[in-house]
Amino acid sequence: MFDKILIANRGEIALRVIRACREMGIGSVAVHSTADSDAMHVRMADEAICIGPPSSTDSYLNVAAIVAACEVTGAQAIHPGYGFLSENANFVQILQDHGITFIGPTAEHIRVMGDKITAKDTMKRLGVPCVPGSDGGVPDLETALQVGRDIGYPVIIKATAGGGGKGMKVANSEEEMTNAFRTARSEGKANFGNDEVYIEKYLDTPRHIEIQVFGDGKGKAVHLGERDCSLQRRHQKVFEEAPGPSIDAETRAKIGEICANAVADINYIGAGTIEFLYENGEFYFIEMNTRLQVEHPVTEGIFGVDLVREQILVAAGKDMTFGQDDLKINGHSIEVRINAERLPNFAPCPGKITQYHAPGGLGVRMDSALYDGYSIPPYYDSLIGKLIVHGRDRPEALARLSRALGELIVDGVDTTVPLFYALLAEQDILDGNYDIHWLEHWLETNLQG
Repeated sequence: MFDKILIANRGEIALRVIRACREMGIGSVAVHSTADSDAMHVRMADEAICIGPPSSTDSYLNVAAIVAACEVTGAQAIHPGYGFLSENANFVQILQDHGITFIGPTAEHIRVMGDKITAKDTMKRLGVPCVPGSDGGVPDLETALQVGRDIGYPVIIKATAGGGGKGMKVANSEEEMTNAFRTARSEGKANFGNDEVYIEKYLDTPRHIEIQVFGDGKGKAVHLGERDCSLQRRHQKVFEEAPGPSIDAETRAKIGEICANAVADINYIGAGTIEFLYENGEFYFIEMNTRLQVEHPVTEGIFGVDLVREQILVAAGKDMTFGQDDLKINGHSIEVRINAERLPNFAPCPGKITQYHAPGGLGVRMDSALYDGYSIPPYYDSLIGKLIVHGRDRPEALARLSRALGELIVDGVDTTVPLFYALLAEQDILDGNYDIHWLEHWLETNLQG
């Protein structure tokens, strides 16, 4: 087992990993930019080391500084959290070359799943259902128009190297294809340095369902059910729940087994998430995230497992502490992402926290790095906390979420808490009756700026 782990991240996820290390008796090293010298993860870790100025490029994405921090502190492994370097295959390769263990999958698996076309081809080969679309990249407009005719409109054009909603354009007709194709290519080039695009059938009212998988790197893998992450704004999740309100036990077992077998077949190691669009009882693969997800706590809530602990164990060559038969769903869990943003336009709202109080009580978990007097820096993502609740069933979880939101105090900055109050008053949310377009439509009607 490792004696010391460096966490190459900040904020609540860095704290999350530090807590797991502490429970396992493993030393923790925090890295931080000059803007984060007073951050909670720096205070909580056993050691802390500054790796650069405020800009992410010069600090949390500075591979040389992070490797040097490992060598200075004697950390044998790095946990990347999510974002930053968590899905950077070159980073993983560099760590391997320096004899440092990456707590996550291999560089090759990250590389394969990071390229959307290769990922889709791989999943298709492994028996995972995929959206109808082009066979690989689409080289020119003429080919794009032919694909549109073959699979029927509407279609969505996606940048091969894309993510976070960038490089994605919908074409509802042949007339719209020209502009959508060119825009997706130019956005792909501008954001990811790659203008290759592919085309898929655009589904009208799908839900976003993702399957949590976990592999030991030795050919054994399990699934931990699904999460419904359909409530999104600009392709960014804001509200996640498990199990999904639209998924029954038979459907869960079937798609879960397909996903577990797929990752077992490639000897995948650690946590991964296979994301699908789900419509009319059919699953369509979107992408695989080769890291821990922001929303992993809802899965931990219903299964009673610590996914970070398991990541550390398998990275150290140990066995997982559970098999598929050990995993039984208990109750219902919901997470809301709380951002320091000003409604109705969701403008980032950095500033000083004058008062902070986290909610508590049975079935309530608050993952946050806030404290009284903390100044939220303007350089990073606006996520300031995740409120996670667990109940015996969905109605109890919703009631607990409402109660916990009422206890939460974050003074000094604007937050998105009022959004969740408003959503909990909507019958569609209470009934679990929503798709990936629901929130955008609701915001247009209810939160016009």
